[in-house]
Amino acid sequence: MRTKFFLVTLFAWSALFAQKLQVNVGTAAPEGSPWHEILQKTRQDWNRISGGNLTVRIYPSGVLGDEVEMIRKARIGQLQAVAVSGVGLSHIEPAAGCLQIPMLMGSYEEFDYVRERIAPRLESLIAQKGFIVLQWSDVGWVHFFTKTPAKTPDDIRKLRLFTSAGDPEGERLYKEFGLQVVPLAVTDMLPSLQTNLIQAFDVPPLFAMLDQSFGLAPNMIDVKWTPLAGATLLSRKTWDRIPAEQRSELLRASRSAAAHVRAQVRKMGEDAVVEMQKRGLNVIKLDAAALSRWQAEAKSSYPKIRGEVVPADLFDEIVRLHNEYLSRIGGKG
Repeated sequence: MRTKFFLVTLFAWSALFAQKLQVNVGTAAPEGSPWHEILQKTRQDWNRISGGNLTVRIYPSGVLGDEVEMIRKARIGQLQAVAVSGVGLSHIEPAAGCLQIPMLMGSYEEFDYVRERIAPRLESLIAQKGFIVLQWSDVGWVHFFTKTPAKTPDDIRKLRLFTSAGDPEGERLYKEFGLQVVPLAVTDMLPSLQTNLIQAFDVPPLFAMLDQSFGLAPNMIDVKWTPLAGATLLSRKTWDRIPAEQRSELLRASRSAAAHVRAQVRKMGEDAVVEMQKRGLNVIKLDAAALSRWQAEAKSSYPKIRGEVVPADLFDEIVRLHNEYLSRIGGKG
């Protein structure tokens, strides 16, 4: 009887040990940033839901490399998850670039409307590439920051522009747009500004404030170039190791954590502009004619994006959703 009890107990403990899993997450998001906060909240929830059998270790601030490098590590098992921006998403699945069509969407309300309806399709495509989308997040509206004042697309074309390394389609598109792109890791952006290797970059204001890059490029054009989406991805191999009965609750907790911080990220993005202005940022406002020029230039890139960067049917669906949203609010962008 004692022998039987011992064997049953040993089997139970062995099964419990087998279920323990550590998930290492890499991200370029700065430590202490709201995106880091999302991961910390997710870690707490996963630990609670799994009864301590799932532990999450976060590596922030790009300490494990840029997004392309972290994705490579996730594919070979050195990382189990990555929290990336749209650049990383497009590296995994180019169709994700449909969320960042220049100057198509004009508000967060529209962005939410479109992303909510296109997300299931993107998640399916990303799953085919070996990753599960745990949560969608926002990085903010991309603006151009320059070392010397710039106002028009032609002004930007005169400057050497940072672009994330590992995004050949985005690099090609920018080149076709007439821009002088310099592909670099995000971690190399600040040193490259200091040496004048680059003279401009396009990032959301909150990012520019957190990494203090605006101090080296203190001019920002007041144009919402594109919304930059983000997501936390878990390798499919790791997902399959998680007990099936826990997956739905873990996924709900992950998405709740991102939704909880979303409004904060958006407000912080707006507040970042005000704070940077207090510290010397020059926000370059555009009149109607200048803004129209930017819109025309952006629209001229659509034929090159459709079918080449984003699958044609997916591009058309985004445009359809854009038009549907505008019709619902009475045509006001």
